[in-house]
Amino acid sequence: MNVAHLYDAKAWFEVLQTSKRTQTAVMTLSSGGQSSEEMNVHKRSDQVLLVIEGEVHAEVDGEKRVLHAGDVCLVEAGTKHRFENIGRKRALTFNVYTPSEYAPNEKG
Repeated sequence: MNVAHLYDAKAWFEVLQTSKRTQTAVMTLSSGGQSSEEMNVHKRSDQVLLVIEGEVHAEVDGEKRVLHAGDVCLVEAGTKHRFENIGRKRALTFNVYTPSEYAPNEKG
């Protein structure tokens, strides 16, 4: 059984689990923190981002929206996107990539 805990992650981005077809990761953004400076694209992987804590400004394929705890955003493969913490408190997200996007146990 492959079990991981979100709060065990120490880096701002950390892959938690990787299988042949799916990967999970946690991203922690401090106030003003960004997932990337430029728009990001996963060429072959869909990304599902679930906001666990805080507020995240999402920009996906030119559309902008503020996501709150409990909101889920689906980013299809090949879509330009970026996430930023616009709140005063940290933002914590849980992410699923299908198929896997990063090296197992990758940390940012």
